[in-house]
Amino acid sequence: QVQLVESGGGLVQAGGSLRLSCAASGSIGSINAMGWYRQAPGKQRELVATITSTYITHYADSAKGRFTISRDNAKNTVFLQMYTLKPEDTAVYYCNYLDYSDGYNWWGQGTQVTVSS
Repeated sequence: QVQLVESGGGLVQAGGSLRLSCAASGSIGSINAMGWYRQAPGKQRELVATITSTYITHYADSAKGRFTISRDNAKNTVFLQMYTLKPEDTAVYYCNYLDYSDGYNWWGQGTQVTVSS
């Protein structure tokens, strides 16, 4: 079992910044990936960014150049720093944990990000 607790969402004006955090606890494997996905109303959940336990990162095109993913392995925490936010970034952002040993995905409860124009 892995528990993920997200924080940092909220309401921000277009052009502003937000930082999301996600702390993982429970059966944390040494080789894993953590990341962020988002789901806007009426749309499918989509990848934002991921980072492996060896700090390899991957970004969706929409996030490149504006968002930065990082992690603190000692605290099993992943961060998403978002800059130059746009109204189309409005969504529920979900933290994800992927354990490479069994391929199982765990999800956080989600945190709302709303960007006003």
